Amino acid sequence: MVMGCRVGVYAQVVTDSNWVEQVKTVTLYRNGVELEAPILLLGSDERLLLRFDVLGAETDNYRYRIQHCDGQWHVDDMEPNEYISGFEEGPIENYNSSFTTLIDYVNYFQYVPAQYSRFLISGNYVLSVFPQDYPDSVLFTRRFCVVEGSVKVDVSVTTPYDNRSIFQQREVDVTVENNRDYTGELLPPTLNPAYFTVVVQQNGRQDNRRSLEFGGYDRGALCYRNRESNLFWGGNSFRFFDISNIRTKMYNVYHIEDYGGEWFVLLKPLEDRSKAHYVAEQTLNGGMKVNVWDRTNKQTEADYVQVNFTLPMEYPFLNGNVYVVGDLTQWQLDEKSRMEYQPERKAYALRLQLKQGYYAYQLLFVPKGESEGLTATLEGDHYETPNTYTAFVYYRTPGERYDRLVAVKRVN
Repeated sequence: MVMGCRVGVYAQVVTDSNWVEQVKTVTLYRNGVELEAPILLLGSDERLLLRFDVLGAETDNYRYRIQHCDGQWHVDDMEPNEYISGFEEGPIENYNSSFTTLIDYVNYFQYVPAQYSRFLISGNYVLSVFPQDYPDSVLFTRRFCVVEGSVKVDVSVTTPYDNRSIFQQREVDVTVENNRDYTGELLPPTLNPAYFTVVVQQNGRQDNRRSLEFGGYDRGALCYRNRESNLFWGGNSFRFFDISNIRTKMYNVYHIEDYGGEWFVLLKPLEDRSKAHYVAEQTLNGGMKVNVWDRTNKQTEADYVQVNFTLPMEYPFLNGNVYVVGDLTQWQLDEKSRMEYQPERKAYALRLQLKQGYYAYQLLFVPKGESEGLTATLEGDHYETPNTYTAFVYYRTPGERYDRLVAVKRVN
């Protein structure tokens, strides 16, 4: 029996987190749109596809639970019958065992919400999975959104308003106006800035996600621009590697070895790119894609690999830590993503057990006492970097019991 974390974690901010080591490769996306954020349109028939692996040969009975959250990702006090018509809980009904792999695992998948269920309100949601007999023991959590589209949002990425760091930063400006094509059941929002919260996210990062300051009106539209909160450091093109084929070396793989019943991969040594010239590369901006070259079914025939990262450095940083960040570490700055300095090798190192496929990531340096990572230290910052920016527009009037998600806009 795989046991997880107690539900008391919901007193904190909900994150995309795995609470047990046996659970791997959790993905949640709109059915048919694998590489985009899990966002559903309120009133549509869209559903999410949840997939995850549990290491080991034995199957188990798992269930999922859907809960509504406020705009800051705390589980709120909305009752299930207020946010969903149908069932907020259900069994994980579909699974297949791995086949011809060195590491045994079971691949589970489920469409959510359940058939004939639909969401009644917009907002932030969290999906948690737990053993059927232990509803208070959470294996993992994943966040998703349900959006109304009741306002029109425009997002533009431009040169910083203050011209201080035009070669290292980009300014992300947002305007909000009435959506004359909106036909939903809820009342259209009133364009009063006191009722709106506009949040911008860079790629999948959570550490530099921020709320924008209202900057004034422009022909009746709400404008969020020309403020310090609009500025984002550019970073660099994401690093990447490909372990779709473990019988020959693919992109950025230095060595592959089968040892003790497991596959081990050593990636090419990482470089400090902070002072290098910018080189444009097409990557997934921190995303991942399960893939296997010499098998038919990537979900059950892709093997698990111990992937080793090394960053040669003569001396360690004394004022902070280095993290490997992307979907491969759920974008978390925690013990699982932190690189350890090994004096005997004069290098930082990290080992992650990953399913075969393609992975993009970056190195973030987090100074001691800080919560936001810096790209400047090891990646460098370049205005040309093709980051993805997503604007989330929340709306709540006095007396309303929840934060409506009235619009989402994504730009590259």
